[in-house]
Amino acid sequence: MQKKAFPPHTSSQDSLSLSLSFSLSLSLSLCVCVCVCSVNMAQTCHTSAVSVVSRSAPPSSKFFSVKCTPNVEYGIKPSPPETSHLSPIPLNGNSVLLICMKRASQHENDSKLSVRYYGGDKEVLGHAVLHLTALEISLDVDADRDGVVEKNNPNKDSWTWGPNGHGAIVLVNCDSERRYWKKLDAEQKYISKESDLKDMSLMVLRTKGPAKLPKGYKLTMHISQSDAESVRIFRTKSTGADAMSNIFQNYATRDYPLVLSSEVLSQEVPYLGGEAKMKFYVEGLRFPDKDFNGLVSINLSLLEPISKCFPETPIFTDKVMFKVAPWIMTPNTLKPVEVYVCSTKDNYTFLKGMRNLVSNSGYKLKICHEYLNRGDRWMQDELEFGYIDSPHHWFPVVLDSPRDGKLEDFPYEELLGPDFGYVTRVAERKDVSTMDSFGNLEVSPPVTVNGKNYPLGRIIIGVAFPTATKGRNMTKVVQDFLWAQEVQEPIALYSDWLVVGHVDEFMTFVPAPDRKGFRLLLASPDAGFKLFRDLQKDGHGQAKLFDGLEDEEPISVDDIVNDDKFHNQNIYVQGCIDWNRDVLKRELGLEDEDIIDLPILFKLVDDRGVYRAVAYYPDMVNMIVLGKNLGIPKPFGPRVNGRCVLEAEMCSLMEGLGLRCTFIDNFASYHKLLGEVHCGSNVIREPYDFKWWNLEM
Repeated sequence: MQKKAFPPHTSSQDSLSLSLSFSLSLSLSLCVCVCVCSVNMAQTCHTSAVSVVSRSAPPSSKFFSVKCTPNVEYGIKPSPPETSHLSPIPLNGNSVLLICMKRASQHENDSKLSVRYYGGDKEVLGHAVLHLTALEISLDVDADRDGVVEKNNPNKDSWTWGPNGHGAIVLVNCDSERRYWKKLDAEQKYISKESDLKDMSLMVLRTKGPAKLPKGYKLTMHISQSDAESVRIFRTKSTGADAMSNIFQNYATRDYPLVLSSEVLSQEVPYLGGEAKMKFYVEGLRFPDKDFNGLVSINLSLLEPISKCFPETPIFTDKVMFKVAPWIMTPNTLKPVEVYVCSTKDNYTFLKGMRNLVSNSGYKLKICHEYLNRGDRWMQDELEFGYIDSPHHWFPVVLDSPRDGKLEDFPYEELLGPDFGYVTRVAERKDVSTMDSFGNLEVSPPVTVNGKNYPLGRIIIGVAFPTATKGRNMTKVVQDFLWAQEVQEPIALYSDWLVVGHVDEFMTFVPAPDRKGFRLLLASPDAGFKLFRDLQKDGHGQAKLFDGLEDEEPISVDDIVNDDKFHNQNIYVQGCIDWNRDVLKRELGLEDEDIIDLPILFKLVDDRGVYRAVAYYPDMVNMIVLGKNLGIPKPFGPRVNGRCVLEAEMCSLMEGLGLRCTFIDNFASYHKLLGEVHCGSNVIREPYDFKWWNLEM
């Protein structure tokens, strides 16, 4: 007699459905069926397979009846007329038999369903027997983001934002478990230490069924080529015990074979038999970027053999989705952990001031010595500290700028290590300018703008003025990277008017006990000229800036106030800052009360044929913020009654916020080289309590 096959395909879209491939044979022929489910067996059994009953019927069949063993349930559509359950059912071309299993099989072919066919006089014409084997299969992830891999979450194959969102998260494995002969873990095709597993996301294959799959059937995990460029999957050979319990044992890396990668897109995975779990570890390889939205899918299929001449057919596919965690910057308002500065042959005075500030603030100071920095003192410009986070793990990650000065090896050689990650963006040397140093990369504290919440703040970069045709800009690869992280939507300010071109030369943020929890500090030539004019009116016009500084010509308040050319230069600078002030107010939802103007003057100099600005005296806005302690460039302003009036004004403005000012002499070693305290230092800070995946996007 002719054998018919009906192989419906299902996926986790309906997490309670059963996938069934089966054949019906007439007369007494035996037929085997494999029934696969991704289902909580305690729930109501759902449709597992559909068969058009007439396809297996003898030509003269008019009626049929069905019998099954206790683990099998069936239904008929359209519903037959009410008759005795023993009476044959009228057969027509649209009769459909729906079959499902109540639970997984303990043994192969341990359940059975039979269909008997009758003629017009209800004589038996033949019957079909279906032997059934039910498997329960589920590929599981932490889709509800609580740090635990739950069984068969119905939302595991999609990803949404928000506190009520769902979807698993994977970290880029960008740290290095090896302290020597360093290499990013993501660049290795094996697990060097079991401690590396905590940087990966757990994925669990749960199966329940007979001791082995029917002959020819196999489980296969597979991924697309594009997704395989972004993640890799390892598995454990452990069959029962929780492999994570051995996480601190640094041996037997062979027990975590590579399953999927850009070279291996599909691979058979073991079926363990009985009720079993197999653990897989998903490793992120790259951050979201212009060409990658961070989403990847991983699939598991049960393949059914057809014949030697044809490939296996997937009769069941389960899918999970991950999102790669973004890189997140930390603002001045978060708690410091460690401060980094360079030691050079000429910055002893600066270093002494920083040591005292950091020690008195209760934090750690890390000094990069000259054999490492090779004379490059600009710690802020070479790198930016941030972090990555998931429900199960987080660690700091340094973003290395493409400036690649003599400090270029420091982030990789000295910072990269266990649970300290590294990422960079490489640009063509011809495209890199001073705008790519990370004094030109800042981030605001959390803000709400026109009802939209930015609980992780907003990244701030400096670029050329929008109408400029030959201005300098941060290189595109860095801007693309920052935009692709999504969670700290960038703001572009106009900073090309400065010789160095960095936003930290005219703005910063400090914590505050009221309003939005911070204040924006802006350099203000207007405030500077007002302060000096008031000094002049009060009879202090002969007080001098830079008085007592070696190799620096003192200049009186009268000379500054009466210099029309200098005044006009600062009017121009104020206009540039005012343009940025308006942008910051609009993009951060600020009011004038959220902004403090600092008395800072600038001068214009010829920068290769273009006049750009530099700070005239040490730029007090270019400070380091350590909790309530501020490390501020010592301005060497005019002195009245023995006290620098610029320092006094700064203290008056900051002490109202409960902040303490420490003035650090960086005149010779930083200011004269067009930088200040902030340019020469960097701070690792604690991460946000707020979890980025809870953002309302």
